[in-house]
Amino acid sequence: MNLSVTGHHVTVTPAIRSYVESKLERCLRHSDRVTAVSVILSVQKLRQKAEASVHVRGRDLHVEADHEDLYAAIDAMVDKLDRQILKHKGRAGARPHAALKHQAGSQQE
Repeated sequence: MNLSVTGHHVTVTPAIRSYVESKLERCLRHSDRVTAVSVILSVQKLRQKAEASVHVRGRDLHVEADHEDLYAAIDAMVDKLDRQILKHKGRAGARPHAALKHQAGSQQE
């Protein structure tokens, strides 16, 4: 998995980078199909904004959250991302299986 953390009008310190990585580990263990994650942290006047784009096999997920505190914005973003990954995982596993008569090896007369 490729992880990139960038900042717009904010310096990404090693402490912020490790905080983002530790929070993302929690929600990315739900899915083993994640190939790339891009996190953008930005400051807009008094609002701190965190957004993430996650490339899951077959789909791209995008979440964003803003708050007065950067760490709270990261927490909110990770919570939203966790819900989206679980929702995507539920949809991917809910595909109907082929009928028995269409499967190879079934006996038809």
